[in-house]
Amino acid sequence: MVVVVMVVVVVVVVVVVVVVVVVVVLVVVIVVVVVVVVVVVVEEVVVVEVVVVVVEVVVVVVVVVVVVVVVVVVVVVVVVVVVVVVKVVVVVAVVVEVVIVDVVVVVVVVAVVVVVVVVVVVVVLVVVVLVVVVVVVVVVVVVVVVVVVVAVAVAEAVAALQDQYLRMINGKR
Repeated sequence: MVVVVMVVVVVVVVVVVVVVVVVVVLVVVIVVVVVVVVVVVVEEVVVVEVVVVVVEVVVVVVVVVVVVVVVVVVVVVVVVVVVVVVKVVVVVAVVVEVVIVDVVVVVVVVAVVVVVVVVVVVVVLVVVVLVVVVVVVVVVVVVVVVVVVVAVAVAEAVAALQDQYLRMINGKR
């Protein structure tokens, strides 16, 4: 039973993380496409800066959602682990016919140990998630800036070619 519960919890965590990562990637791709279109069509650097700020806000919102999801999943795991440990200790105590007072002491000690271990694991996970989030935000901002710079360069090159073409056509007439 304990193994089944842990497997279910791990599967849920993996599915949630995969869904969040897919959503983040889709949002970033959509925003990058919008930035490129805006730069090519409007050719305004001010608009590009606004879009970069919007991208940063979207990334921060996604990061907050990821952290909240991770915290909720960790709380669920802690509750499940404590319940399962208490049930196992009670079953073992009943099978071994330990006195009720001993059972309560064992249950409390085991529950405290489990809670301490889970809290340490949660803290480590939160730190890891925050580090990953910071890295993702930095990478996304760098990618958006690079895309914007390239898009601006392409737009300027296209405009220069159009001007040159128009001058060439006007010169031949």
